[in-house]
Amino acid sequence: MRGALTLAAVLVAAIAGCKPPPTDSAVSRVSLVAPASGPSEPLPSPDVTGAVWATTPNPLRLVYGVPGKPVLLAIECLEPATPTARLAITRQSPADPGASALLALIGNGYIGRFPVDAANVKGQSLWQGEAPAIVKEWDALKPEREATVTVPGAGLLKLNPSPLPMALVTMCRGNFSPEPPAAPGSAPEEAAAVR
Repeated sequence: MRGALTLAAVLVAAIAGCKPPPTDSAVSRVSLVAPASGPSEPLPSPDVTGAVWATTPNPLRLVYGVPGKPVLLAIECLEPATPTARLAITRQSPADPGASALLALIGNGYIGRFPVDAANVKGQSLWQGEAPAIVKEWDALKPEREATVTVPGAGLLKLNPSPLPMALVTMCRGNFSPEPPAAPGSAPEEAAAVR
């Protein structure tokens, strides 16, 4: 009898220590409704038939687009021919206020990934960022072949080849050569020290 009482006490203690099984009430505490504010709907890739690179009154700035239509992309040299020379890139496509992303520039055997933020440009929120002119990734703009630009939600923008963008990059770099790619097997700290 004593064994039966001990077994009963052990079973009661074990049952009391167990957690109850999951129920539907736990699920009901999680909202399955999409949040009211989220990223905007993605835009389709723009039609670039007849798109060209063009100079502006600012000799350090180029724009890209179809003549007679809104500009699709702009690049501008800041602090040309100095060690701190950099290129600003603006994708003229709506950006959600406060958003950040990576803009991919791909072409001519190069892939550049440049951080961009939603910037207020003349009352519009557009994708804008900058990177040192010396980085080799700007060579994606070489005139040999078309390049592309992508940024989340703005579609794929094809850039028709032109000598103008690379001429701006070269002028912006001045006498400073593009940085060489990191040697294979080099530690990230060493690569960072070179820059």
